[in-house]
Amino acid sequence: MAKGPKYLVIEGPIGVGKTSLAKLLARELGGRLVLERAEDNPFLKEFYKDPKRLAFQTQIFFLLSRYRQLQELSQMELFERTTVTDYFFPKDRIFASINLEASELALYDQLYFLLNPTIPTPDLVIYLQAGPEVLMDRVRHRGLDYEKPLTPDYLETLNQAYNDFFFQYTGSPLLVVQTSEIDFVNRRADLDDLLHQIRQMKNGIQYYIPKK
Repeated sequence: MAKGPKYLVIEGPIGVGKTSLAKLLARELGGRLVLERAEDNPFLKEFYKDPKRLAFQTQIFFLLSRYRQLQELSQMELFERTTVTDYFFPKDRIFASINLEASELALYDQLYFLLNPTIPTPDLVIYLQAGPEVLMDRVRHRGLDYEKPLTPDYLETLNQAYNDFFFQYTGSPLLVVQTSEIDFVNRRADLDDLLHQIRQMKNGIQYYIPKK
């Protein structure tokens, strides 16, 4: 990966800083930026207020919209230009695993496992980690109306689901970054250090735990 990844994915739980980092990396690498359009989901706002009633509709909408967006990406001469996204397709299954009842998840899985093999595989996944308290602080700081009902318990459950998923992930090279003590947006040295880690990244899993 000496020349750098052509398809780079930023992942992690709500509030960890995926979109901010994706924007920075796309700019620094001169790449195409592809962002998830969560606000387009008409069920999302009400889902946070009443998760059990609207979980299945919310999840299916996300599944199909993410699939369509990534299918479009796969037809955009993906490998001729660096592309940075703030999500990848398996995140949908992570959320489904904690949001859906068993019978709903069984139905969801029939569709997910049909669609997943047709999605392009990233050259590198950057998994951003942070503790639940840090995530909650960041969610509150950005102040999105539809996220106001989020609870610390939900973020802790989501955080654990992400950790469980990436503990077993072998689909592409993986860089795990602990973000609780760093600030890519406001401290240039932090961003430069991460860029160095990305350019030095090889196959397998590497862990990056920056010091203050």
